[in-house]
Amino acid sequence: MAEDLNIKEFRQPEREINPLLLWRWSPRALSGEPVSEEELMALFEAAKWAPSAYNAQPWRFIYVKNNTPDWEKLFSVLAAPNQIWVKKAAVLILILAQKNFAYNDQPNRTALFDAGAAWENLALEAVSRGLIAHAMSGFDYEAARFNLNIPAAYEIAAMIAVGRPGDKEDLPEKLRAAEFPSDRKKRREISSEGKFIF
Repeated sequence: MAEDLNIKEFRQPEREINPLLLWRWSPRALSGEPVSEEELMALFEAAKWAPSAYNAQPWRFIYVKNNTPDWEKLFSVLAAPNQIWVKKAAVLILILAQKNFAYNDQPNRTALFDAGAAWENLALEAVSRGLIAHAMSGFDYEAARFNLNIPAAYEIAAMIAVGRPGDKEDLPEKLRAAEFPSDRKKRREISSEGKFIF
């Protein structure tokens, strides 16, 4: 967790919750320092314990490390605005979801939902270790599929940049202005009892 950030200035929960949930946000300021193999594998370890329908565990993670030959396979498919800050990430991870159940080859309607649960586990583990895990949809999904030879049986869910916190002053001015934890809708805006009232 960033020591110079007072999370309560940005986020006020309506009920008491685990503080780790408030500390999970998506900074773009990365230091460019590497993440150890032990830290990276711990993120995947956390992800694997997520719940899933029929315990199918449909999520898959393909990762590339910065300063390796594989880096360009994912970095090159990012939208230009994301490349500006992702260049200092230590690792890029592509999240996939197996579309059909392995045991009967029938569609798994919750595959992406379950992959999202695995992503949240990964993100919370990253926060607990003082790392940044920033998920993105701003990339060319089909180019990523081609570059990593991903079969059609898997849906691409998102990409994650992982790294160590950096100095927001190193970001372009437009990104610096947005470098703070976002607030959330009120609870009554996202939950209702007994009927749809939104």
